[in-house]
Amino acid sequence: MPSPEPPSRSPLAAERRTIEVIPDAERHGAPHSQFTLWFGASMQITAVVDGALAVVSGGDALWAVPGLLAGNVLGGVVMALHSAQGPRLGVPQMISSRAQFGVHGAVVPLVMVIFMYLGFAATGSVLAGQAVRRLLHLHGTTAGILVFGALTAAVALAGYRLIHLAGRVATVAGSLGLGYLLVALFSRYDVGAHAGNRPFDAAAFLLAVSLGAGWQLTFGPYVADYSRYLPRTTSPRAAFWATFAGSVTGAQWAMTLGALIAAVAGERFLSDQVGFVGGLAGPEAAALLVYLVVLVGKLTVNCLNAYGGFMSVLTTVTAFDGRSRISPAARAAYITAFTAVATAVAVAASADFLDNFKNFVLLLLMVFTPWSAVNLTDYYLVSRERVDIPALYDPDGRYGRWNVPALTCYAAGVLAQVPFLAQKLYTGPLTERLGGADVSWIVGLVLTAALYLPWARRTSRPPTATIHPEEERDLTTAPSA
Repeated sequence: MPSPEPPSRSPLAAERRTIEVIPDAERHGAPHSQFTLWFGASMQITAVVDGALAVVSGGDALWAVPGLLAGNVLGGVVMALHSAQGPRLGVPQMISSRAQFGVHGAVVPLVMVIFMYLGFAATGSVLAGQAVRRLLHLHGTTAGILVFGALTAAVALAGYRLIHLAGRVATVAGSLGLGYLLVALFSRYDVGAHAGNRPFDAAAFLLAVSLGAGWQLTFGPYVADYSRYLPRTTSPRAAFWATFAGSVTGAQWAMTLGALIAAVAGERFLSDQVGFVGGLAGPEAAALLVYLVVLVGKLTVNCLNAYGGFMSVLTTVTAFDGRSRISPAARAAYITAFTAVATAVAVAASADFLDNFKNFVLLLLMVFTPWSAVNLTDYYLVSRERVDIPALYDPDGRYGRWNVPALTCYAAGVLAQVPFLAQKLYTGPLTERLGGADVSWIVGLVLTAALYLPWARRTSRPPTATIHPEEERDLTTAPSA
């Protein structure tokens, strides 16, 4: 077993833990670290683009901003409930989902999680590559994407501590940079004249809600990865509120800026998002600082994607070979390979970024809202925060290989959303009757939870108290409900 990592270790030292349980002796930090991490990860250019989509897709900024806020709050609650699991269990998020889906069954949603990380890493690299190109005066965005990919791999290889440090830097840089851009926008444009010119449109409003919720909900499969080192005694409420406040505040600030920029700029913003904000900054020196802010924010969130992608791949592989840790060399190989694939996708897909990103985010809602519904319903309402942690790594243990009720409800939750989809390639029949509004994610959350709760109460066997690795595994099981 690796030797303990004392709290005083340098953030530049490579992390040695992977998907195993974090021992109490290595737990460290305070809940406020979750605020800075998620504020910094959300206060960045991709969230600005996300907010702009609510306007360029037909909405009015006056209604898009409260719609985005509603989505961020609703999705943020779900996301932060996942974060609160980290200190209690000390394991990565997708390892903990083995308690619901089974050790092998958890691989089913994991496949889509890995695609999610690749997609976000690739789309984020496109925008970051534009910033790097301007900062270093490179020829073409491809060179900027490659440089950014190398930076992402370097930070992700160092791991948990350096990623949290990047979040703190991004919090300061994002607040200053996006705050400056907001002031510059109102100084250069009559923003009020471009808002409130269109009547309320329910479909456009619900699209804004979905974009905000989608931003938050897609963090769910990895949010506990960054709270699992907190001491076991950390208050779940403190972890929840720190994560919720950081992610919702940062995302809403950036998305509001994006919605207002799209209202006054229209096609000029669509054609070159990073170039537009650089021009909005004013003098060349100010523009270079804004490009640096873009780079820092994207580096933070892309490291989350690379790190989370590596953890998800490892969780998938070890579900079948029984391992709970790997060598440092194998860890480096996983992270490097994942980052290389994401960089290659970014280079190939940069031409139609904005349209692809919109459809990517909305599609992810379809597959992740049922997963969140199963995970949170089981953890908080069925198991009541009682988990047999050693069994998460044992296919022959309490949770078995495949949990049919969870997988069935998950599949039903995904399929039930199809009639409500509003995708580029497919629009469901019920969506057309709703005027094009996408409410599929609401259907996925509510229906999945409603199906899973009564079924799980009859079939689940939670322990009477959480079983930690160092404890004897002789606790009796709770009677079936």
